[in-house]
Amino acid sequence: MHKNNYVYLLDGKIYINLTNLCTNNCVFCIREIKDDVVGADLRLDSEKLDTEEVKRQLIEFKPENYHEIVFCGYGEPIIKLEELKEIAKFIKEKYPRIKTRINTNGQGSLIHKRNIVPELVGIIDAVSVSFNAETEDLYNDISQPKLRNAYQYMQDFIVDCVENGIETYATIVTGYKNYKVDKERCKNMIETLGAKFRERPWIENGY
Repeated sequence: MHKNNYVYLLDGKIYINLTNLCTNNCVFCIREIKDDVVGADLRLDSEKLDTEEVKRQLIEFKPENYHEIVFCGYGEPIIKLEELKEIAKFIKEKYPRIKTRINTNGQGSLIHKRNIVPELVGIIDAVSVSFNAETEDLYNDISQPKLRNAYQYMQDFIVDCVENGIETYATIVTGYKNYKVDKERCKNMIETLGAKFRERPWIENGY
């Protein structure tokens, strides 16, 4: 029987893979390249998420030996918002010194049709948002969002996270094929929104 890998290690951090669903179809997404991340097959055989199994797998990795747990896998983790909140609360209760972060496309409030950011306060310490481009047209080319107005909602999400005291980063991927992203313009836009800028140079295996 295929084992669903909800938890895996990367770069000295624990990662939690809640879903394979995503509201984007980014051109550089690792899902389009390979079936695993550092040897862990992240393809889930069902979207019916067993939070108790996630917690069990998490405990097996001995989180007390790590400083950060990141919600990030083969999909958009905030799609599974209620499950994410339950697991994040569990982490904060059991391992209060460990930092929690979500890597997200920033469309959570658009997906759930409400401002979800206040629900993350106290259980999520940081977010890293895929900003991806300095214009909506280029963002749509790179991210291929399935939801309308995703670019604006992503920026609003960044502002909401900053205003709610969540450490907020926004990222761009540079060096992928012929996509020309204006790094300086993105940096200025991100910093104007109140977030910290991060560049992620494209690497062949995606991490």
